[in-house]
Order: sequence, then C-alpha cells, then structure tokens
Amino acid sequence: MNPNLDHLHPYPFAKLNQLKQGITAPQDKAHIALSIGEPKHATPSLIHDALAIHSDGIAKYPTTKGIPELRTAIADWISHRFTIATSDIDPENQVLPVSGTREALFSFAQAVVDLSRPDAIVIMPNPFYQIYEGAALLAGAEPYFINTTEESGYLPNFNSVSDAIWQRCQLIYICSPGNPTGAVIPEQEHKNLISLAEKFDFIIASDECYTEIYDDESNPPQGLLETAYNMGNTAFKRCVMFQSLSKRSNAPGLRSGFVAGDAEVLKQYFEYRTYQGCALPFPTQYASAEAWKDEEHVQENRVLYRQKFTAFINILEDTCIIGKPPASFYIWLKTPIDDADFAQQLFAQQNITVLPGSYLSREAHGFNPGKNHVRIALVAPVAECIEAANRIKHFINTLD
Repeated sequence: MNPNLDHLHPYPFAKLNQLKQGITAPQDKAHIALSIGEPKHATPSLIHDALAIHSDGIAKYPTTKGIPELRTAIADWISHRFTIATSDIDPENQVLPVSGTREALFSFAQAVVDLSRPDAIVIMPNPFYQIYEGAALLAGAEPYFINTTEESGYLPNFNSVSDAIWQRCQLIYICSPGNPTGAVIPEQEHKNLISLAEKFDFIIASDECYTEIYDDESNPPQGLLETAYNMGNTAFKRCVMFQSLSKRSNAPGLRSGFVAGDAEVLKQYFEYRTYQGCALPFPTQYASAEAWKDEEHVQENRVLYRQKFTAFINILEDTCIIGKPPASFYIWLKTPIDDADFAQQLFAQQNITVLPGSYLSREAHGFNPGKNHVRIALVAPVAECIEAANRIKHFINTLD
C-alpha cells in the first residue's frame, strides 16, 4: 500500500460520528443537520430537463475534454462574471470540465507536485477543506498551514510565510470565499500572492465554489483570474480556478465543475486526467452547460440564503457574538466552551448537529485556530434554520 496513506487524518465527519456515538438525542425534537455543506434548495428545472432530453447520451463514452458547448458556456460565464474579455478566455485550452471540485482539487496536486523534490511543500489555509491536506500528503508533499484567525480577518497572511518556505512551495491552495469562515480574499492580497508565485515559481489553486453565494449584490467576491487579468497577466500564468455547480446551482449530486486558467498547466493536467478517467457523462455535460448559461436561479438562491442568515442572526445576536459573513452559507461561531463539547452537548440536548471547528484545522505555529468555534451550515429550509437558532439560543443560555 502507499505508505502516505498512513499520514492521512480521520475525515471530520468520521470524527463527528464518533463524538455522537452512544448519545441518544431527545426524540421529541426533530433532528436538524447543520454540519454538512450540502445545499437543500431545489435543483433548477432546467438541469432536470436537460438531463432528460439528453438521456440517450449514456450509451456513449464521453471524452475527458468535454463537449465544446459546455466549455464555451463556462468560458462565457467566466468572461461575464469576472469582467474578462471573451476573446481572452479560450474554451479549447483554458477550460476543463471536472467531476466536481472535490476530485479535481485532489487530483490536481497529484499532477502538479514534483516527486523528484523530496522537500516539496503544499501551502493551505488553516482551517481548511480537508481535501487539500489529503491531496498534499498522497502526492508526497508536506502540508504547510497559514492560520486564519479573527485578528487576520479570517484571511491567510501571505506575508507571514518565510522566503525559505516559499522556495519549497510547489502549490498553494486558497479558498475564497473561505470554508468555514466565509471571508473573501481582496484583490490586493490576490495580487500579492500572484507576485509571490512569479518570484518563487509555484502554482495557485483557487477554490472558488462559494463565490456565487454572497450578501451584497453590488459587490460579488473577487476571483483569482479576475485579479490576474487586471494585473496584465492575461494568460493567467500560474493561476488556476476551481468552480462547481454544487453550491451555485444546488446540484451536489450532479458532480459537475471545471478548472480554468493557465493553458500550459491545464495541458499537462488534461494529460493526467485522460488516464484518471473522470469524464463527465454526456447528459451531465449538456445539463451543466444550461446551468452555466442561466443566472436567474442563482440570484433566487442568494435571496433564500440572505433570508436564513437574517433570521438566524436576529435570534442569536443578543445571546452570543455572531455576524453575517460576506459570502458562503456558513456561520463560524465562537463557542463559550470547548468546541467538541459544545457540539456534543448541543446534539444531546437539542438534536442539532454542527461541526467542531478543531476538526477542520490542525495545530500549527503553536495553536489550533479552529478551536472554540463550530461551523454551522445554513443549508436547511428557512423554518428549520429558525427552529435551530431558537434551540441553540436556549442551549447557550443553559451554559451561563
């Protein structure tokens, strides 16, 4: 077996299941799951319709590169969303469909990390989406964590990393809007990171699967390719973005996303993927193309999340310190007691499941930045979120 498998940590939800083991939650309260970031809003009918219309496509082998209609729809969406000239996004060489961002974020490290360098480092924020760490470890690289804390605005401070670490860095994962904090990396910090990538020759993998869930309609989150383009880096050198329909279009089971950016990097990653065998089925590709062409359902989606955030925060704001993140559908709540104890007792008393923050992070630079936080995913319907907020309020009041 691959010896690097021994370095993997238990997945957060496996730890959460163990935390809840043996506890019988109150049966008079319906269970409310706020731990997993699985959207519960209705998948738009245009996706269902396209899947049905093109259902005969399952009789054919799809190609890894994807149909031109899908790559063109993605390129057009990138151009419109990030104010990049259509002529500067090449659907043939700068866009590649993938089976959701999870598999792509993982496999990307396997293709990028140079195994001939035993000192390879992959940098990532802390807390983080656990795929980043697993991808680094199984690629034979050492994960390096940049703590994101309240003091840093829950953003990674790239200036805190020494030149010696940057020199060993081959790949950095960034997540904006952040999981679990919802913090958005501003353009200036993108520029700083792109300059560091040029200086030390590493690749930036920008996980942007939450960019379409944001609070201010007039101020959508900045994208990495958008910043590179504004800097004059119109070829997006060393920059690759990862995007998905899971959150944007409430279609997590479709397993559809894309990577886009540096054509030279994607050329080699495409070669890797032809062996990996993760081509999207034809019905999925046609349905995805329709989803990327439509913005109305995405705007409606944001309205629903705003309603939930407003109702949830209004109930809890006089009980704890809570605020609305600029984007994503998470609340990164500070806890008055240990985060694992908070999650365990909340389940035992109120039949609500949330995720301890320390399960999403590692101890680095002397502390675990996820400690004494829980991640609350406001994915349930509005009524359930309101019910959950009232139960959490009651629970916190019992801790006084």
